[in-house]
Amino acid sequence: MPWIEWYNHLAKPAWTPSPSTISVIWTILYPFILLTFGFVFVQAYRRKVASAVVWPFAINLIANLLFMPIFVGLRNVPLAALDIIIVWITIVWCMVAIWAFYRWVALAQIPYLLWVSTATILQLSILLMNWKST
Repeated sequence: MPWIEWYNHLAKPAWTPSPSTISVIWTILYPFILLTFGFVFVQAYRRKVASAVVWPFAINLIANLLFMPIFVGLRNVPLAALDIIIVWITIVWCMVAIWAFYRWVALAQIPYLLWVSTATILQLSILLMNWKST
């Protein structure tokens, strides 16, 4: 079964955005993530921030990139829920870790945090609504 059919058959909250809306949101967010995360990695390379500051950004990036392969590829709703929680936690960790060095980077994460907060609630709702079939 194609992934979109599988996705459409999942029970979801009435407020679930369409896949195209979700794509547009990520298309807007990814350039900001690329800019801010890239800036942090460059600053760490230049030794202007401690290497420990990079850890939440690296973990977040990996977890973010793994979400779709887990959710759509493996069709593993519980593991995708765990992954999105890791993404959310590491965004907050990123904001705290970079605040003392570059506040603008921390503030630039707010739209990302807001969207991932919504996505986390959505993913947990999907998990609960499909608990017996996952």
